[in-house]
Amino acid sequence: MTDETPLSKSDRSSLAIVDSAYSLFTSQGYAATSMRQIAEAAGLALGSIYNHFASKEEIFEAVIQKHHPFFQVMPLLTQVRGETMDEFIRNAARNLVGTLDQNPEFLNLMLIELVEFKARHAPMFFEKIFPDVLLIASRVAAFQADLRPIPGPLMMRAFIGMFFSYFLTEMLLKNLMPPEMQENALDTFVDIFLNGVKLPAELRETGHLNTPETL
Repeated sequence: MTDETPLSKSDRSSLAIVDSAYSLFTSQGYAATSMRQIAEAAGLALGSIYNHFASKEEIFEAVIQKHHPFFQVMPLLTQVRGETMDEFIRNAARNLVGTLDQNPEFLNLMLIELVEFKARHAPMFFEKIFPDVLLIASRVAAFQADLRPIPGPLMMRAFIGMFFSYFLTEMLLKNLMPPEMQENALDTFVDIFLNGVKLPAELRETGHLNTPETL
């Protein structure tokens, strides 16, 4: 039994259009996708699609609202747990990268938004995800004694940016990178995020080498 109200025929058609468009946009690109292709994939006549959406861009806006990776990633990050700052960040990084690994089409959707629409829809989705950003930042603030005085939302921006870049380089270069660029890569990214790449002054003064043991 469920308390959810069954979708109307119109709602089911709209959902089919959005899901079909998402699949087409992320597999062959926005410009290469026609309204006719979307209608056919959704099992509708071309004329019927205009009863739900006035244009292809309007469909793309609906796709963004349903499928943008931030809408998948941010709620997931709000559920991360950890007894220490290190544990929290490592769990968050694994959850973020794991979600992206399972949904490689997310990157295609982001690139369409960035390249073809010049991030025109960013204000819409940022407004929706910002409460989650604040929630995650408040979780991080629980480890205040371990942190530099950096605003929580800015720290989350750095975190998300760093691990999206990890995912991007994995997708683009994984088969080209030598072993030393791949071994323990995610853990190394986490270490860099938490500790930076610069040796503490006391280690530089004693001549210690920058090895994983000193991080």
